[in-house]
Formats: sequence, C-alpha cells, structure tokens
Amino acid sequence: MANDQSALTEEESVLLLDVFEESLRVCRREQFFSWLQGSLQTLIPHEVLICGVSLKNQSQLHFESFVSTRYVSDQHVRFATGYDGGIVNRVVDAWKKDLCPILISHALDKVDYGPYRVPFVESEEVLKQLELKNIAAHGVSNKEGDVITFFSFSRILGEPNPRHAYILQLLVPQMHHAFLRVMNNRSKSLNKPAETEQGSATLVKNVQTEKQLISRREIEVLRWVYSGKTNPEIADILDVSVNTIKNHVHNAIAKLGVENRFQAANKAQDMDLLT
Repeated sequence: MANDQSALTEEESVLLLDVFEESLRVCRREQFFSWLQGSLQTLIPHEVLICGVSLKNQSQLHFESFVSTRYVSDQHVRFATGYDGGIVNRVVDAWKKDLCPILISHALDKVDYGPYRVPFVESEEVLKQLELKNIAAHGVSNKEGDVITFFSFSRILGEPNPRHAYILQLLVPQMHHAFLRVMNNRSKSLNKPAETEQGSATLVKNVQTEKQLISRREIEVLRWVYSGKTNPEIADILDVSVNTIKNHVHNAIAKLGVENRFQAANKAQDMDLLT
C-alpha cells in the first residue's frame, strides 16, 4: 500500500485511468511514443525510456529506445545497454533479485527500502557521460523470475523518489501489454507475405488510408527530406531536436511501408502529399 508521500492525488488518479484507457489503443511503435509523450508525462516526466523485452531464441533482452531530447544519441543507448557492464543491464540484474522498482542517481545512497531499491550508486561523471541521469525502472517477470519486459525511465524531472517507484508499480503492467502489442504487430508485419495485385479500387483505398495516417508534421519533415536536407539540418530549420526529427521520420517510414527516409519522401511525393 502506498504511503502518504507516494499516494496519488484525486486528480492524478483520474489521469492514471485516462493513461490506462489510452494504452489500449497502442499497437504500433509511433503510437507507443505518442502515448509516452501525452498524459503519462504528467505522472512521470522523462526524456528517455529504454524498453527491454525477452524474445524467443535469444538469451539476452532486446532493447528499444524512445528519446525526446537531442542530448541522447543512439550511441548513448548502445553504451547503456551493452552487455559488458552497461548500466541498464546492471539495473535489470539488480531488479531480478526481488522484483522491486529500482532508483538510480548519483545523489541517492545505496538502500533497501521495502517497496523500492537503490542497489548501487553510479558516479555523477558516468551518468553525465551516458546522459542518463535520474533513473527509475521496473519490469514484469514470469513465475520463474525471468524478465519478460523491462522499462527504464531516465532524465526524469527531479531526483528519483518513492512516488516514482509507486507510479511505476501502477504503470508498468499497462506498459507491458502495450509494448508486447507493438512487438507482436511488428513481427506480423515482417512475416507478412507480399501482397498480390488486387485491383485499382483496393490500391486507391490503401493510398487514402496512408494519407489519413500521415500527420502534418511528418509531411513537413518529409518535404525537407525530399529536398535533400539531413536530419540535423531539418531540426535546425524546425527548431526541434534531432531525435524528434528521427521519430517523425521513423513514424513516416512505418506508416508508408517503406525501408528508409528517401523511399518515404519519394512515396509521399508520388502520393501528392508534399504539394
């Protein structure tokens, strides 16, 4: 049971129900990212989420990252999830001991505090190098204690505290189901056989559906991609982070069913989306 320090306010409880309901509509990666950037940010403000999932025939967790800051690159994530001492893997190992939320900050002392753990103290210098300060993490395991999914929030607003641990206990089960739907949906898409020609009516319907899925911001980004601009250049033009541009491009690639940013821009042009 939550103590007075971690208990949700009435307003937060209503917001939590909204977050839960919104999670039921998450089936794709871009929807998962949008969900993270919505009401959930009020409950646990953060800039980076690293998700781990156990896949068949793989002994190690597969990691996916959702980043909304220009300060964290793919390289930072690779270092954090590396299997030779990466901090996220160390957090996972610590979590597996008693399956309680984990809090990490250079300012927190090592402690075993009932509902959460601070298993080790990472130096401020290391956390700055990784750009992953203030970590709060929790996961879901099977009955044998093996990790099924794991969620590591970082760059959260303020020092990790009991409220973060309590909110993670409430959020993570919903995140678990939403993220598994994303992964299952991706697996089905990758294994889907090539479609045969089904007539002009079906093709027109598909194009109309794709047009409805592409957001105005994604179209704006694709216009600049089509003109030859790089992601950093587009970020400067639109005054947003490079990672925000990457997410827009990734979403457009997924929605258009292509393999890279150039194919996405060309297909959008062919569909008259860029005019």
